[in-house]
Amino acid sequence: MIPSSSFGSAVFIVASMSAAGVAHVLWLKSPYSKAFSQPLDLGLSIRGRRLFGAHKMLRGLMVMPIASALAFALFGSARTRYPTWLAAGIWELSAAEYALLGLACGLAFMLSELPNSFLKRQLDVAPGEISGRWWLKPLCFVLDRCDSTFGTLLAVAATLPVSGETWFWVFILGPVSHALFSALLHRFGEKARVL
Repeated sequence: MIPSSSFGSAVFIVASMSAAGVAHVLWLKSPYSKAFSQPLDLGLSIRGRRLFGAHKMLRGLMVMPIASALAFALFGSARTRYPTWLAAGIWELSAAEYALLGLACGLAFMLSELPNSFLKRQLDVAPGEISGRWWLKPLCFVLDRCDSTFGTLLAVAATLPVSGETWFWVFILGPVSHALFSALLHRFGEKARVL
């Protein structure tokens, strides 16, 4: 059954992923993460261009799925304490089911960035840079804001009913949250540009 509060569902998804994002940023800032700076593409190239580039590293994949599992389990288990509009939008799952859902969402969030990185490398956009081509700049901006949101929603929709309204609200709230984390990563020196 689709939750009666589509906005509540969106808030739950975005809040859970945002909490996991905080853990992700703290991990990337940690000196312990530096030991896992191996590139995900192993330095491989296609047409003389790296698959994903130097910014996509093993350390980037390590915490988000686990942190998402914890956030989903924690926030989902507390659903009876939330205001009615929010609780009505949260699925009735066990803590273990929420943890599995969060794990899938965290992994989907990170992996869904890879096709975008691949496309940009093939179009000669350097990691962390903005394309100077008029047609590519807005495309990259939209992809950068929406790729992880789309991946997360696919992970949720693969196992639970998700209304079109929830998709709409997540695509409003998610990219805003993602942009805030990009700015935070920039401030911590993990990203070359703010947006």
